[in-house]
Amino acid sequence: MPVYKAPLRDMKFLLNEVFDYPGHYAAMESGANATPDIVDAILSECGRFCEEVLSPLYQSGDEEGCKLENGEVTTPAGYKDAYNQYMMGGWQGLSAPEEYGGQGLPASMGLFKQEMMGTANWPFSMYPGLSLGAMNTIYLHGSEDQKQTYLVPLTEGRWGGTMCLTEPQCGTDLGQVKTKAEPQADGSYRVTGTKIFISSGEHDLTENIVHIVLARLPDAPKGTRGISLFIVPKFLPNEEGGVGERNGVTCGSLEKKMGIKASATCVMNFDDAKGFLIGPENQGLECMFTFMNTARIGTAIQGVGPAELSYQWALDYARERRSMRALSGKKDPDQVADSILHHADVRRMLLTQKAVAEGGRAMLYYAARLADHMVEGHTQGDEKKVEKYDDKLGFLTPILKGFLTELGYECTNLGMQVFGGHGYIREHGMEQIVRDTRIATLYEGTTGIQALDLLGRKVLLMTQGGAVRDFTLKIANFARKHVADKRLRSYSVELLKLTAQWNVLTMRLMLAARKDRDLVSAAANDFLMYSGYVTMAFMWLRQSAVAVDKLDNGGEQSEAFYRAKLATAEFYFERLLPRAQTHATSMLSPAKNLMQIEPDQMAFTD
Repeated sequence: MPVYKAPLRDMKFLLNEVFDYPGHYAAMESGANATPDIVDAILSECGRFCEEVLSPLYQSGDEEGCKLENGEVTTPAGYKDAYNQYMMGGWQGLSAPEEYGGQGLPASMGLFKQEMMGTANWPFSMYPGLSLGAMNTIYLHGSEDQKQTYLVPLTEGRWGGTMCLTEPQCGTDLGQVKTKAEPQADGSYRVTGTKIFISSGEHDLTENIVHIVLARLPDAPKGTRGISLFIVPKFLPNEEGGVGERNGVTCGSLEKKMGIKASATCVMNFDDAKGFLIGPENQGLECMFTFMNTARIGTAIQGVGPAELSYQWALDYARERRSMRALSGKKDPDQVADSILHHADVRRMLLTQKAVAEGGRAMLYYAARLADHMVEGHTQGDEKKVEKYDDKLGFLTPILKGFLTELGYECTNLGMQVFGGHGYIREHGMEQIVRDTRIATLYEGTTGIQALDLLGRKVLLMTQGGAVRDFTLKIANFARKHVADKRLRSYSVELLKLTAQWNVLTMRLMLAARKDRDLVSAAANDFLMYSGYVTMAFMWLRQSAVAVDKLDNGGEQSEAFYRAKLATAEFYFERLLPRAQTHATSMLSPAKNLMQIEPDQMAFTD
């Protein structure tokens, strides 16, 4: 059975040598305990847990799936024991506030943990992952009584959490939410409605599940301005802080899905369920989306993680599988044929996976530093700091979520292709990674929604191109520092050209959109993918600059490690980055070629 190995060497390279996380943590209030030794110990222990406990359950969980009987969901064999180990290890509260039972470490530490867990076993990682969304919402918008009641058991992992947004008639357009909340004399509310696609909506891993639910008050305005947010627990808390009577919350069915079958995706019915308002009336969306940027960073992991996992398994297979002789001559003369690793086309697929996994990881860790500052701003009550870093994250997160999940899915298909026909057979696990990863481009906003958010809202509407100008200035300033080094000159010059082009493309779209509104939607996907390729190029230049320096002056890793970084960067710049120009051409194509055909001309089947 394939196994997962935590990529600790690459993680530590990024943390210690590329992004200087030791210095970053030392400058943060919440980073006092995140010393290099502590961070190293946490990463190593988390890696062990993922390798030894979570990874072995990945394929068996898919085979068994979740079961629903009499309204109760049973997770696959081994999941409950694994979750108990996770809970006893204190992993849920790693980055949670100490006053509610957490360890108070920076938010980025939680992301590093989540990356390893999500790569080893994404379906399992969704259960504690959804709880984090509920925890963040209650921490920022709940009353002190609500925090004491719910945050402590959530932080300990004894209780789980969900985020209940989607309904049968609405997905992204939450203005259509119909779930009702009727006020009661005791200050509570009776919540009635149906929610769909609720990850971790019902399961047997925790003693209680805390649902964070969007609903409408009786006199609420129409649309998104009339939605409020409620805490609706599966079991009502008792006076001792434990589990009391059952609430009117039930799982109506489990979705029959293409992948992530070990993750319970539920239709949840709320029948006069007792709920409690969290945050101001009619401001539920604002409260729900406070941490949406960090949530989308989390979803972007499902681009990097599958690329990493598929790469690990495909590389092991390519080393052992023998077929024909290499075109440049025998490589394994004592064997009946050469390893397929010696064939250039197999190298193309493997190096694409490697470049995306390592380049994507760098993009995540770059954003995680910004998230640390934003979260600390919330803790300090510094609204200017929050706004500053939320704006920076707001520009990057649709790129991370949209671009990385699209490339991650591409990489899983490449991994399956390396296996050839064996990749299509379930026992090898490659087709499962493909199935599990397909959802990543859909939930938390499809790629199209991310693209519209990036181009339409963040770039054109909110900043009139300023977001692109600010980010490209940062890239250009870094590139200029390395133009003089002949080993980095070509990459630096290419990035300087791309930053200029990115601004020109933005301006041309801005001017054209004044005359043709459809152009924004028509160009958005290409704009997002172009942005992603340039951002990843920036990350590969940063890694290359460090590798060059460490080869000259010595570093934590081996010489072979740094040379492999430079070789992968060369592959990225010469074989993957040229894709950006195709997107540049396409985004300027007029919307007419999409919109001119009439709806009744789309098909002729009569």
